[in-house]
Amino acid sequence: MAAAQSGGGGTLMPDRHGQMDFFICDIFDAIPKDDLATMEHPVFSLATRPDRRILRYAHNGAEIEVIPSVKGLATIHDKDILIFCISQLVAALNAGREVGRTLTLRAHDLLVATNRETSGDAYRRLREAFERLAGTRITTNISTGEVETTTGFGLIESWEILRRSRGGRMISVSVTLSDWLFRAVMAKSVLTLSRDYFRLRKPLERRIYELARKHCGRQASWRVSVEVLLKKSGSAAPRRVFRANLRKMIASDHLPDYAMAEEEGDLVRFTRRRPLRDKGADAPALAPETLEAARALTPGADVYALEADWRAYWAASGRPRLRSADAAFLGFVKARAKG
Repeated sequence: MAAAQSGGGGTLMPDRHGQMDFFICDIFDAIPKDDLATMEHPVFSLATRPDRRILRYAHNGAEIEVIPSVKGLATIHDKDILIFCISQLVAALNAGREVGRTLTLRAHDLLVATNRETSGDAYRRLREAFERLAGTRITTNISTGEVETTTGFGLIESWEILRRSRGGRMISVSVTLSDWLFRAVMAKSVLTLSRDYFRLRKPLERRIYELARKHCGRQASWRVSVEVLLKKSGSAAPRRVFRANLRKMIASDHLPDYAMAEEEGDLVRFTRRRPLRDKGADAPALAPETLEAARALTPGADVYALEADWRAYWAASGRPRLRSADAAFLGFVKARAKG
C-alpha cells in the first residue's frame, strides 16, 4: 500500500500486513466503505480513555443524543469494526450475493483489514470494542435509506463469539448491525475511504479525514470555519486547543487524499491532493452477460468497481475506438485477475 503523502513531521502508522491479506473475510479485495450519516455527524468519542459523557448534537435539523454504557462511549477506533462490516456488505451486494444484518467474521481478518496487531492484547481490545459498540445507545432523527424516524438503537444490536482458540482468543464472531445502519448500506449511502485511514494514529485525524471526505465530494476543495469544524468533529477540546491541533495537522501534512491550509477569517481549506480522474462515463455500454462473465472470471469481486476501473482506463488511454467493448472489458478483467 502506498503511504500517504507527508510534508512535515507527522507520520502514519506502519502498514502492518501489506496488501496481500487486505479484506480477505468473504469478499475478494473489499474496498473500505463508511456510512454517510456517521461521517457527517459526530457519533463516536474521540477520547482515548473511557468516556462516559452524554453527547448531544444538533445541526441543520439533525439531532443526536449518544448515551454511553458503563464501558464508556464507542470510540472512533471502535468504528473500524463497522467500516469492516459495511465494506463486506457493499462488496457482497455488488457481487450479487444475498446479505442480512448478521455477519459472521473471522477476528483475525478484521484485525488485519483494519491494520491492527494480531497479538493477544489486540484480541482483548477487539472484544472491548464490541462491548462499547453494543452498549452505546443512539437517539436520532437522521434518516438512512430515505427513512426518517426518531428512534433509539445501539450501533450494533448484538455480537457473539462463535469459536475460540485453545488460548481463549476469539476466532470467529457473529455481529448483528442495527437496522438504522443496515438501511444505510442497502441504500448505498456510503463513501469509499482511503486504505490509509486505518494508519491514522490520532482520533481527531480520523474524524477530520471523514469530514473532508464527506464534504469535498466531487469538489476540488472545501472551506469551513474552525467553529463549525469543531462542532461537526465532536471534539471536547476548547476552540484554541482544537485550532492548535488543526495547525499541527496542517504542518505534518499526512492526511490521506487531502491537503489542509489555514485561511484568513479563522477558516480551514481542504484540497484534493490529486485531481478527480476521468471516469469515462461515455465509454460504450456493456451487456449484462459480460458482467456475469466477469463475475465468473473473478469470483467474489465487485464487477461494478471493475467496470468503473475499465472505463477510467479507457478514458486515460485516449478513448480509443473499440471493435468490441465487451471483449475489451473481459480482456482487462483477465489481465487484472492475473496481476
